[in-house]
Amino acid sequence: MAIIIDGRALAARVRAQAAADAARLTAAGSALGLAVVLVGEDQASRTYVRSKLRDCRECGIRSFDYKLSADTSQDRLMSLIARLNADDAVSGILVQMPLPPHLDAEAVVQAVDPAKDVDGFHPENLGRLVRGLPGLRPCTPAGIMCMLDAYGIDPAGKSAVIVGRSSIVGKPMSLMLLARDATISVAHSHTADIAEICRGADILVAACGSAKMVQGDWVAERATVIDVGMDRDESGALCGDVDFDAVEPRAAAITPVPGGVGPMTRAMLMRNVVSAAASELCG
Repeated sequence: MAIIIDGRALAARVRAQAAADAARLTAAGSALGLAVVLVGEDQASRTYVRSKLRDCRECGIRSFDYKLSADTSQDRLMSLIARLNADDAVSGILVQMPLPPHLDAEAVVQAVDPAKDVDGFHPENLGRLVRGLPGLRPCTPAGIMCMLDAYGIDPAGKSAVIVGRSSIVGKPMSLMLLARDATISVAHSHTADIAEICRGADILVAACGSAKMVQGDWVAERATVIDVGMDRDESGALCGDVDFDAVEPRAAAITPVPGGVGPMTRAMLMRNVVSAAASELCG
């Protein structure tokens, strides 16, 4: 039986540390504030935003909640981001994705001040990751690295396979694992014999957005399996990119869905808000 990696319990510890650090920074005169911008009425996005605002309250971080209509223009959104960049009360800016299709999401990402880019998506922060320099890291892969550390899973010398190549998870995940001396492979929709590639993994990260794509016979005995997916199966039940019931008996450790990577992503956002405020105070 695999060890079930408890993302909820670990996230609670990360938030508690973020709250302690936030209190210390506030006492030292730093203004900690997260501005969350939501455009439109996407229900999943609204749920995520509510959760993030609740986390801010728990951590003693002031929140600024901006809800814009679905027909908001590019100019209006960019103007809001410019105001938030200049606002000293705001240490972090998060624009909830996805945006309505008429908006240029890449231009929005690049408009956020890199020092306030708590999502870690700005090209400057991703470039700092590539170069191995300090910076704000994308929350999901940073949370996964925290999980591996908490459970004593050292990537050094191991074969790591990431299924998915997005700039949000797949690419930064590969860089973080490479920085910790793993040998990495990135598999995607054009990968030939993807199952065989996955079978070679000591650490397998599934971030492809396809319900139960990773089957039991895709996973090596005693592998660590990290499921980033948040999908619905054929019956409408919440599931991940990994067929948990088929994979769990083979794995050494595995994250559940829900209760695995998701809570850690949110917790790392709080850590990034604190880190952004600390950098501001030091700079």
